[in-house]
Order: sequence, then structure tokens, then C-alpha cells
Amino acid sequence: MDSGALYNPRTVEEVFRDFRGRRAGMIKALTTDVDEFHQQCDPEKENLCLYGFPSEQWEVNLPAEEVPPELPEPALGINFARDGMQEKDWLSLVAVHSDAWLLAVAFYFGARFGFDKNDRKRLFNMINELPTVFEVVTGTAKKQVKEKSPNTNHSSSKSKSNSKKGGESQPKYSKVAQPKDEDEEGLEEEDEEEHGETLCGACGENYASDEFWICCDICEKWFHGKCVKITPARAEHIKQYKCPSCSNKRARP
Repeated sequence: MDSGALYNPRTVEEVFRDFRGRRAGMIKALTTDVDEFHQQCDPEKENLCLYGFPSEQWEVNLPAEEVPPELPEPALGINFARDGMQEKDWLSLVAVHSDAWLLAVAFYFGARFGFDKNDRKRLFNMINELPTVFEVVTGTAKKQVKEKSPNTNHSSSKSKSNSKKGGESQPKYSKVAQPKDEDEEGLEEEDEEEHGETLCGACGENYASDEFWICCDICEKWFHGKCVKITPARAEHIKQYKCPSCSNKRARP
């Protein structure tokens, strides 16, 4: 298993980018790609690990054969617990171990390239600004946002966004910003304020007004269009949008 031999980040910023990429890949495995991840974690196979890559991709594979390995290794045997637990509990367990591995890899690079106390502190603070994989997978991150901003009414913001797009039959989404006059700029600022702490249900990143977002009509989580492969043009023709997780729940017996 070669999870990073060809890429060695050497600065705090490079290590953080590496962390974000690996984290995004693991979040995909546990959310939008959860059916594929579930299928690959066959309990009949040997010890399997979940790897995240800087390219935001993920892989389920056997652990590295070399000892000691090139990088710290993720938790072994995640496949063995798959059928012995409720799926949400199993995914939460994998998420916790994924968080531990991501920190281990980041601070491995820090130690290898001689980060001093200030560098380590800066790296941790940058990492700590992001929700953990566990928080994204369990929905805890969304709850924390609501607790931090009790005056933010997400239901109101969704209905406003919905009414702007023309009717209750259309899914809730927010388009990329276009050239606008002063009145529209005021609406944009209001929208940014209302959605500013909304997190993408797939990658866990914050809302940004210059990106296309869409809301699931079942679980009411917001997603980057790019994370769920929905374009603005396609969204115009969707009467009721279901995110990958909600679609999979309905389809799975």
C-alpha cells in the first residue's frame, strides 16, 4: 500500500493541504460513496484499512507490507465489524479511527521535517478549524453550528432560496453569484450571512456564495454541487432532490 511515498509535504501549508485532501477522500467514502465502501469492506477478506489520499480519493486495501511502513497505518480490520454492528455505528467507528489516522499522518510529516513548537501549534489550529470526520459523518458538526448561531434560521433561509427560484415544487439550491445591481448585492449579503456557517454534508466545508449548492429535500442537508455531481443546469430539472445517502437508504433492503 503506497499512501504517500511520492508526495512529501514540507511546510505547514503543504501538510494542511495534504490533511484536507486525505480527509475529503475519507468523508466521501463514509457519506456519498457509502454503498461502494460498504461493499468493499467484505468481512470474508483479510484485515482491510481505509486510506485517504491528497487527491481527495479513497481506497480500501490491505495494510502496507513493509515494516516500518512509509507512513502511519490506519486502523486494521474495519471490515470485520461491518456486519456485527448497526451501519451508522460501524461508520462512526471507522470515522473516529480515520480522524486519529489523519492527525497521525499530519504530525508524522511535522516531526519528519522538523516543525518547531509554533509550526505544530499553527498546524493544529488550522486542522482544528475543520469539523472532524466523525462530526461530519454523524451530523454533529451541523448541530454545533446551530448551537453557535441560534439566531440563524436555516429553514427560513431554505424557503427564501426556494422562493427565489420559483415555486415549492423545485429543490432548494443556491446558484453561483452572477453580476448584480445594488438590490441584488443586498440579497447576496443576506444570503451569505444566513448560510455562512452551513456545512456541506459531503465534505464538511463551509458555505461560500460563489459556489453552487443544493439542499436534500429528505434530510435537508446542504451539499456542494461538485460533491454530489449536480450542476446548476441539472438542478433546474429536478423536482425533488435526494442526496446519495438518502437515495441509498431508500434503495437498500
